[in-house]
Amino acid sequence: MAITLINPAGLPKIDAYRQVSVATGSKLVFVAGQVSWDADGVTVGEGDWTPDKMPLLMEGITRAAGKLGGVPVPPATLLGVAALDVPEHLVEVEATAVLD
Repeated sequence: MAITLINPAGLPKIDAYRQVSVATGSKLVFVAGQVSWDADGVTVGEGDWTPDKMPLLMEGITRAAGKLGGVPVPPATLLGVAALDVPEHLVEVEATAVLD
């Protein structure tokens, strides 16, 4: 599977991540939103989100991408919400993948 990460002309050049990912393959995988529960269903990293946590979140995303060999980071969307389904959860992550 080939993945090309690009920042298209006309959009701001951002070094930390790419704005577009083009993948070729034959199978799509969609992963439902996952929250910060451990294997026993216990919330990890409990607390309410505040904007001052943004640098920590970006550091974690960059560290995870580095471990997976994905630097620069592929496109992602970051939305702020008042609360998730369980107020103690700070983040919920969903994913889409293209496999050969």
